[in-house]
Amino acid sequence: MSRYGRQEILPECGPEGQRRLGATHALVVGAGGLGCPALQYLVAGGIGRITIVDDDKVELSNLHRQTLYREDQTGMNKAVAVVENLRRLNSECSLSAVNASLTPDNVDSLLGGVDIVVDCADSFAVSYILSDACHAFGLPLISASALGLSGYVGGFCGTAPSLRAVFPDLPARAATCATAGIMGPVVGTLGSMQAQMVFNQRLNLNPSPLGQIISLDFTTYRLGGFRFEGAPEPLGRGLGFITPRTIHPDDFVVDLRGDQEAPIPATPGAMRYGVDQFTPNGPMPKPGQRAVLCCRSGLRSWQAARRLQSYWDGDIVLIAMGDTPVTD
Repeated sequence: MSRYGRQEILPECGPEGQRRLGATHALVVGAGGLGCPALQYLVAGGIGRITIVDDDKVELSNLHRQTLYREDQTGMNKAVAVVENLRRLNSECSLSAVNASLTPDNVDSLLGGVDIVVDCADSFAVSYILSDACHAFGLPLISASALGLSGYVGGFCGTAPSLRAVFPDLPARAATCATAGIMGPVVGTLGSMQAQMVFNQRLNLNPSPLGQIISLDFTTYRLGGFRFEGAPEPLGRGLGFITPRTIHPDDFVVDLRGDQEAPIPATPGAMRYGVDQFTPNGPMPKPGQRAVLCCRSGLRSWQAARRLQSYWDGDIVLIAMGDTPVTD
């Protein structure tokens, strides 16, 4: 029996479906807790070409949930290390590593020639950047998010509404796997579900995974979900992300990070304000000026932007600066 014989037996797949999987180019953003199980099943199941984007390094604290890595790979770039390991799994799959973070600057080029995008990043800024781009390109996006003992996976864009249609606003508080913790089987389950959604979409199964969210909670052992095909795209001024290099000299730039968090501001002339200071009597750009709001993850920028929008109708963009490098 061939490598994919057990899949080809399925009437939902068959030899023609397997050929369709083999002709697929998937972009996977993030090779961490979600990316490892997703990638393992995508490669094993015969996706023909996969580009993996991640600028992070393997750490010992990753290994309880990122099971494609080994102790002797600590310190290696994740995208490079995971490609090295996955090539041993299936030589028929063409794998390429991109040692970079996904940004508004490179997202369009990374989407070139791609059939489907898998969002395995632990960053809502990356998720919204991907959703905006996939929505514009008409590309399907399979996105997941996990924290603690719960999470969700969903199919967005393509023929379905975008992430913004379902989640028009960000949570009140920022939390990541690094700050709030995560159990390995939670991301293992969600990442595997992402891979299955990719297969279902590429095999044109009905109902489509696009327009579907599945949620799980291992605290209560509950599995839920809903379809959202009719969700309207948000009206009005959407809050998009840019990179620091696209800041203009005449922009109204505010860095919401404190001096201790970021001794060097986003730009030399950036002002320092907190979210609570954005009131009708607070920071106000000049008419025609663009407001650029910066913070580490993008959450404080989003919150400040919503406050600013309540009393100012100009252009607002956000920057997620990421973690500030540790200096002596």
